[in-house]
Amino acid sequence: MRYGFIGLGHLGANLAGSLLKAGFDLTVNDVDRGKADGLIAAGAGWAQTPGSLSASVDAVITCLPSPAISEKVLAGPDGILSGLKPGGTWIEMSTLDQTDIERLATMAAHKSVRMMEAPVTGGVHKAASGEITVIAGGDRDLFETHLPALQAMGGEIFHAGPLGKAAVIKVITNMLAFIHLIATGEALMLAKKGGIDLTDAFNIIKASSGNSFVHETEGQVILNGSYNINFTMDLAVKDLGFALGFGKQFGVPLDLASHALQTFIRGRSTYGGNAWSSQVVKLLEDAVGTDLRAPGFPAEL
Repeated sequence: MRYGFIGLGHLGANLAGSLLKAGFDLTVNDVDRGKADGLIAAGAGWAQTPGSLSASVDAVITCLPSPAISEKVLAGPDGILSGLKPGGTWIEMSTLDQTDIERLATMAAHKSVRMMEAPVTGGVHKAASGEITVIAGGDRDLFETHLPALQAMGGEIFHAGPLGKAAVIKVITNMLAFIHLIATGEALMLAKKGGIDLTDAFNIIKASSGNSFVHETEGQVILNGSYNINFTMDLAVKDLGFALGFGKQFGVPLDLASHALQTFIRGRSTYGGNAWSSQVVKLLEDAVGTDLRAPGFPAEL
């Protein structure tokens, strides 16, 4: 099975690298040719455009920052659908809305291309180690066909049901992560202002009923001051917007997600869309006039 991979950002480059390490025949493409250098040195082929890439493979994987970009890469001039042979597969690993998934799948089907969604969750550091969680949606036979590739890229692999269902649960997991991030910032600030050593506070929370995956991971990059989780404010605002859209669609009030979205919009306005999403905690640091630094934490995850 020959795979193509388009979108070599912080996440995509690691996922593509895992495919190479597992021995898959891989061709890559990105708007920034330089992002492919390490993968090409490791044995990947390079294609100048999505169309030329898709013409040389059996399945194309994309990991892109927005629905608009996914659609352009899929159906634009010299896009995936211009080159992928009938019967080929498009695997979308970007985080999209359920409506976008269903709409783009219809576009692909008109060219006899089958689609599977496979968003990931757990953080870029887990993608680097091949341990990220993969949530697939689509026909079961398609999932089984590409399971070896998913297993090469991730740790736990789930099949969430038909197309669109993986998008819903992926957005839910991100919604929880953003809420937990704001909460861990508030908890650590309370601890500091209460005179508790932040290293002690981190470890006590980690061992308590108030612990979370976000506290264990993003709490560290807050305390070391790097904020570096390779995930931006723009992406956080996008995903929380998806969550609120699902809330409206399904008739579920989302009070905490609504508050979190406004907080991240404020963070984006203050620090910029390309700032790391964990810098949302800096809003609290700036408001209180003190930082949340603690010695002994690694520079990044």
